[in-house]
Amino acid sequence: MQELRVIKGDATSPQAKGPKIVAHVCNDLGGWGKGFVLAVSKRWPEPERAYRDWHRGRAGNDFGLGATQLVQVRADTWVANMVAQRGIRTGSNGPPIRYDAVAHCLSALADHALRLDAGVHMPRIGCGLAGGKWERIEPIIAETLLARDVPTTVYDFD
Repeated sequence: MQELRVIKGDATSPQAKGPKIVAHVCNDLGGWGKGFVLAVSKRWPEPERAYRDWHRGRAGNDFGLGATQLVQVRADTWVANMVAQRGIRTGSNGPPIRYDAVAHCLSALADHALRLDAGVHMPRIGCGLAGGKWERIEPIIAETLLARDVPTTVYDFD
């Protein structure tokens, strides 16, 4: 089983050789404009465009909680748009993060990573605007990615 690597840095600038997937959590409303997605959009325009198109066509596709969209941004780099946030505000059902959706997304992400022979790079997904707790997210990463030997790096932004 792989060990989770946690380093200081910017997840949109993965510190690794070979194929890589930059993973992050999106909401199920089609909103893109706060948090880590701003850094993603600054580096690559394709993930935001793909996410908005995916949301717009949701009547005929798999867009929804637990869905993962892989967007190629370089010859050896992809961004995984993972829908694991219900709405954008904390309400009667608690914070927007949905841990079951995180697990579903990371499971699909593991399949993609193994197929592409890629490492996964991410911020502390679900723990910013989505309101999730790292002590609940980290075990999901262990069960989905690390247990399947996918090299995974988490970045703490300075």
